[in-house]
Amino acid sequence: MNPTLPDLDALAQIVRKAGAIVMTIYNSGFDVRSKADATPVTEADERAEAFIVPALRALAPGVPVVAEEMAARGQADAIGRRFWLVDPLDGTREFIKRNGEFTVNVALIEDGLPVLGVVGAPALGRLFAGVRGQGAWVDDEQGRRAIRVRPVPAEGLSVVASRSHGDAQALDRFLAGRKVARLVNAGSSLKLCQLAAGEADLYPRLGRTMEWDIAAGHAVLVAAGGQVHTLDGQPLRYGKPGFENPHFVASGGAST
Repeated sequence: MNPTLPDLDALAQIVRKAGAIVMTIYNSGFDVRSKADATPVTEADERAEAFIVPALRALAPGVPVVAEEMAARGQADAIGRRFWLVDPLDGTREFIKRNGEFTVNVALIEDGLPVLGVVGAPALGRLFAGVRGQGAWVDDEQGRRAIRVRPVPAEGLSVVASRSHGDAQALDRFLAGRKVARLVNAGSSLKLCQLAAGEADLYPRLGRTMEWDIAAGHAVLVAAGGQVHTLDGQPLRYGKPGFENPHFVASGGAST
């Protein structure tokens, strides 16, 4: 571990504990409200974030925190060269549908790029983590093991797409001319982690996302040998005004 970076295992424990908070609410009744931008929010989003933010401040004193619900209230810290991006419950729509495809995401950004990230999928019993230049791992029912992107199989690409968002016609146009073996829908930042684990090859996101939605998955994917680019081929960067992403393509061993 780079001594200048926060401890990855300590961060993983924070994400695990936040996931336990989310699961307590998932397994009970909960109300759904709409934020100003018409996106849904639940008690799970708020309670997980209320745990994560002070835990990060204790883990890395002085590092600014930008978390989704804080940002919605206009209370996110002013960012610097290094800052945290937090989505306490990515895939709130999947949480509401109770399909298990939601995640807790925490990433550290440095000079506009994700350098460390943890993605917990508590309902699925999986946790992904990675450090840029040092590798990535997953911990699930098979234990903890290193993960790496895969070469594209001879039969063609496995493409993952959003379960609750996206433009099917735009996706069809993007994939035209590519050899696609299968197209699978999945929720939240799990799609980026599937690429990192060699379970899929390409994730075109041709719809709106915010930086906290994908930063942790992006960090894991890069640590596993993958990449995320804008549609004009530039590396996707963070700390943009408003924290909104352009359309992008994430890839494992595939050429975009």
